[in-house]
Amino acid sequence: MRKMSKFPIGEENVAFKDYFIGESYLAPISNELISIANVTFEPGCRNNWHIHHSKNGGGQILICIFGEGIYQERGKDPIFLKEGDVISIKPGVKHWHGATKNSYFQHLAIEVPGEENKNEWLEPADEKEYEKINHLRGKQ
Repeated sequence: MRKMSKFPIGEENVAFKDYFIGESYLAPISNELISIANVTFEPGCRNNWHIHHSKNGGGQILICIFGEGIYQERGKDPIFLKEGDVISIKPGVKHWHGATKNSYFQHLAIEVPGEENKNEWLEPADEKEYEKINHLRGKQ
C-alpha cells in the first residue's frame, strides 16, 4: 500500500479488527503525554458504533489528513470529512466514523486525557444506512 499522507500507515489493525467492517491500519504516532495514532481506512471501511467513556475529562479528537470520510453521532445527520477537518467528540457520545465507499481515508485519532478512559464498542453501523449515506455523498 502506498503512503497517502506524510504520516506512516502502520500495520494491519488486528487488535481492533472485531470492531471494524473492512480493512484498517494503525500507526502509533505518540504515546507521550497524550495518545495519537494515524488510522487508515480502506474504501468502505468503518468502525462500529462506540462510546468514549471517562470519569473526568476524556473524549477524542479526529484530525482528517487524507481522503474522504464520514462521521456520525447517534440521532444526527452524517458529516462528510475531508483533509483539514477536525471533529471533537465529547465523552459519552455514541458515534462511528470511517471511509466513504470509494475513497481511502486517514485521520489522526487523539485521545483526550481523562480519568478512567475506556472505549465501549457496540454494534456495526447499519449497512443500508451506510449505503444511503454514500448515495447522498454522490449527489453533492
